[in-house]
Amino acid sequence: MIKKKVPMRKCTGCQEMKNKKELIRVVKSDAGEFSLDFTGKKSGRGAYICRSMECFEKACKNKGLERSFKTAVPKEVYDELKKQLEENNG
Repeated sequence: MIKKKVPMRKCTGCQEMKNKKELIRVVKSDAGEFSLDFTGKKSGRGAYICRSMECFEKACKNKGLERSFKTAVPKEVYDELKKQLEENNG
């Protein structure tokens, strides 16, 4: 039986390589709009972040998303991401 390759991505917060399915994808579309992608299928440039508040805070502090997209990320994206993390982590 052939072993399937597991896609790995780097978290913008902790800088660790993790399984793509364990991470949340932030997408910048061709039109320049930012959104959260939980399916991993939206088109556009993507950056990944762990589903933990520590990684979120690190990514905010070291401007990980800004570095990934090479542009400023609106505050609304951070607010939405924080809201989703708080809901998921209880």
